[in-house]
Amino acid sequence: MSDNGKLLDVQHVTVEFHIGGLLGGTLLTAVNDISFSLDNDKPEILTLAGESGSGKTTLSRLLLRDLEPTRGKVLFEGRDLSTIRNRSEFKEFMKKVQPVFQNPFETFNPLRRVDAYLFDTAMNFGIAKTRRDAAEVVDAALRNVGLSLDEVRQRYPHELSGGQIQRVSVARALISKPKLILADEPVSMVDASLRMEIVNLFQKLRDEQKVSVIYITHDLATAYYISDRIGIMLRGYVVESGPVEDVLERPVHPYTQLLKESVPDPAPKERETWAKHIALGTTEVKEYGRIGCKFAGRCPHVMDVCRKADPPDVQVGNQTVKCYLYTEQGTKAAAGTPN
Repeated sequence: MSDNGKLLDVQHVTVEFHIGGLLGGTLLTAVNDISFSLDNDKPEILTLAGESGSGKTTLSRLLLRDLEPTRGKVLFEGRDLSTIRNRSEFKEFMKKVQPVFQNPFETFNPLRRVDAYLFDTAMNFGIAKTRRDAAEVVDAALRNVGLSLDEVRQRYPHELSGGQIQRVSVARALISKPKLILADEPVSMVDASLRMEIVNLFQKLRDEQKVSVIYITHDLATAYYISDRIGIMLRGYVVESGPVEDVLERPVHPYTQLLKESVPDPAPKERETWAKHIALGTTEVKEYGRIGCKFAGRCPHVMDVCRKADPPDVQVGNQTVKCYLYTEQGTKAAAGTPN
């Protein structure tokens, strides 16, 4: 267990890629100095929302130890993930941190029966030693997502609906009794009528199974509906973060404010008003290479300083915002005073 009470502790992580060849290529910073944490004793749903190219999928790969950070650390229960070296240690980590991917039909081989995957998961993680024990474990996991072993036994993926197969995918993740589920765009391939069914399931897991969820999405509607906290990502940065009601109802970063213009005003306690699909804008790759604030080219409040250096993180109410507007430079600019 973590000695600081944190389940997950992401400390100033940066991920850089060289693109365009080894000789004379471009250095792309896909994740830039990001920090956040989850408490051990307080299960919650933390959403990382961003358009395509924001860095959220790179960050999810980092959290699953599919990538190593260029700088910074990721600690799970106090252990630096970079110190996990052998197969048994990685297996123990994966028992506690389970992924749910975007396309459930890619999770399962179409030529293999679904229940075979579930039985293998129970046996391989040592949750069950016999097929009979495994059947009980699998059935319990399926019942947590509103299904049963009888409903999926001997069935192939194509014999289940999109909503069913995604729930089976969540059930597979639950078999090892994880502490954290990392859900990367889990409803983007699901029919709109089933979207709320899946996101309600994550709330149930948080409340009843005490599982924390990192929910990665470009869909602000479901993010608002299920999240406790949210971080808005733009070109590798988290530009605004805090309680979801504050960030999406009272945004302070100009980029988040721009996003809010495209969605209906949600009434407090009526998150269902955001239940339609709302996507963020398309990527402008050139923003990654821009010096200073990545939003400077589109920001209505841009100042000279915004184009010279990365903005600092500033606390504004309950939110943390990466923006010069809330610094001394911004105050002077608003007053018409030269910097």
